[in-house]
Amino acid sequence: MTLLDYAAWFASGCFGMAMLFATWRVIRGPAAQDRVLGLDTLYINGMLMLLALGIRSGSSFYFEIALLIALFGFVGSVALAKFLLRGEVIEP
Repeated sequence: MTLLDYAAWFASGCFGMAMLFATWRVIRGPAAQDRVLGLDTLYINGMLMLLALGIRSGSSFYFEIALLIALFGFVGSVALAKFLLRGEVIEP
């Protein structure tokens, strides 16, 4: 194994632990804003986990999936923030 392989495994472990902490914040968050931030952190760490997996495997397929996760995560975050601020996502 090369140094890059070790670094990718270490990064995957760190991202996995961060995902556990973010899941804990989603479940136990005292306010809805804390849960939204936990979900943001969860999808970002999931995206980074896929990027580390793509680096380890050398396949570009994982990078495309990570791009889709980033896109849908951003749209979901904006929709949740708008819902928390105004109480509705689509204005009449």
